[in-house]
Amino acid sequence: MHYVYPVISRRAGGVSVGINLNPNNACNWRCMYCQVPDLVRGGPPPIDLALLESELDGFLHSATAGDFMATRVPADSRRLVDVAFSGNGEPTSAAEFADAVTLVGRVLEQHGLSNAMPVRVITNGSLLDRKSVQRGLGLIGGMGGEVWFKLDAGSARAMARINGSRLRPEAVARRLALCASLAPTWVQTCLFSLDGAAPDEHELQAYLGLLLSIAPMLAGVHLYGLARQSMQPEAPRLGRLPQAWMEDFAERLRTGGLTVRVSP
Repeated sequence: MHYVYPVISRRAGGVSVGINLNPNNACNWRCMYCQVPDLVRGGPPPIDLALLESELDGFLHSATAGDFMATRVPADSRRLVDVAFSGNGEPTSAAEFADAVTLVGRVLEQHGLSNAMPVRVITNGSLLDRKSVQRGLGLIGGMGGEVWFKLDAGSARAMARINGSRLRPEAVARRLALCASLAPTWVQTCLFSLDGAAPDEHELQAYLGLLLSIAPMLAGVHLYGLARQSMQPEAPRLGRLPQAWMEDFAERLRTGGLTVRVSP
């Protein structure tokens, strides 16, 4: 399919129905751990909403009334857990993002899945100043969904190194707070070693400072490690961190009043 893809999600705990609004592998960021091959800078082409609706409707029928779960999914993961705007780039960069959210809500209702499958968007948050993006996120909040907001570092230097972005931490904090006012928001953070070294204390303190300043507004934090091979030039430099390191850092966040989930 062009826009719709199922994936067994370890973070969601079952079959997540992905919506890929960036089929051209274009993103406004270039994260060094990104698994998208042939990643390029840019935005998506126009979205064919009729095709998206047809694909989603057809897949949900196959998953609920057909043999997809029995033939393609391990027994312990045979449940639909969400519809997630994710894919091969920044989903909110699509001009049709808000319309796509409305479409997804309509198809879920038609299948009687509105209460069973929350709608999520995985976003880097960089386009939250756009009114159209705010409208789409507000729609997700209104239908009981949530946002997973990518935040991998707390300093401008680390953000530039990890995500290939030019961001100021204070701007990120403002957009994160705005996002949390529109829909329940989880911060999603990828942690890894670079050239054999874990993030240093200065970087950890910057991250903690940014998050703890708005902790009461957040639903929580997802900390996760590398599970799939990066397709970027930095791939040989990246490594998985020990689970104990991840759990220790999670405790520092919990001490600050945040709910934390860890997927090492």
